[in-house]
Amino acid sequence: MTLTLVTGTTGQVGRRFVPRLLAQTRPGERVRVLVRDAERAERFAGSGAEVVVGDLRDDEVLGKAVAGVDAVVNIAASFRGVPDDEAWAVNRDAAIALGRAALAAGVQRFVQVSTGLVYGLGRGRPLTEEDEIRPGGEMWGAYTESKVAAERELLALEGLDVRVGRLVFVYGEGDPHLAQSLMWARNWASVQRLQMVHHADVAQGLLRLLHAPGVAGRIYNISDDAPVTALELHELNGVEVPAELHDRTDPDPWLGITSTERIRRELGFRPLYPSVWAARDAGAL
Repeated sequence: MTLTLVTGTTGQVGRRFVPRLLAQTRPGERVRVLVRDAERAERFAGSGAEVVVGDLRDDEVLGKAVAGVDAVVNIAASFRGVPDDEAWAVNRDAAIALGRAALAAGVQRFVQVSTGLVYGLGRGRPLTEEDEIRPGGEMWGAYTESKVAAERELLALEGLDVRVGRLVFVYGEGDPHLAQSLMWARNWASVQRLQMVHHADVAQGLLRLLHAPGVAGRIYNISDDAPVTALELHELNGVEVPAELHDRTDPDPWLGITSTERIRRELGFRPLYPSVWAARDAGAL
């Protein structure tokens, strides 16, 4: 891949992924980023990235962004606190438009960044990529539904090599998500678990998806090895555990708990931080 386009580069995942992608480029390889605000891309440009300024939802901008591109990594997403129509516009409509533009431009590979929340309800075991979607659970809504729709329509684009990475709860390197986890964890049972993945391992997983030959149409879970409980999330954040957590029961103990067997066996993925505790001990929170 000589020219790779990355979207969503100013979000929590993108701003940490792009520097790692740039650091691994070989002579002749280039990175292009799509941003809405040129000032926020200055640090990427300073590291050698090409910059296209504009909105993912603008067809003219998309044409400029994909011109001459060999691969796309679509990280752009609208998640918490946005109206449902915006979630659909960005997560489904813009993703599909980008996929079609990439196909028309002769792009060779398209990595769609999705979420483990698309599985919906638990299965009584770790979730695998072969599991069907079962809508439901406290996190189900426009975000998950729009991500499911984007996955399905992108994978159905004939002639485009699409591979999908489903991320679980992302944290690390100053990302506020770890603190924000208490928005949910304070209402859980003490033993209720959250599957997590560090930004370094998100980047590792996406880079493996980007460069792996022969995995067109494949979906991969990207997560660490050790889900943490609501009790541990309070401890990690230095917050006292509310007494009522111990009186609650977990309604779906396998909700959001994913298997990484496929990405391990097929792509050689091994988390640099097998648990959030390993990341904490390494000073990587």
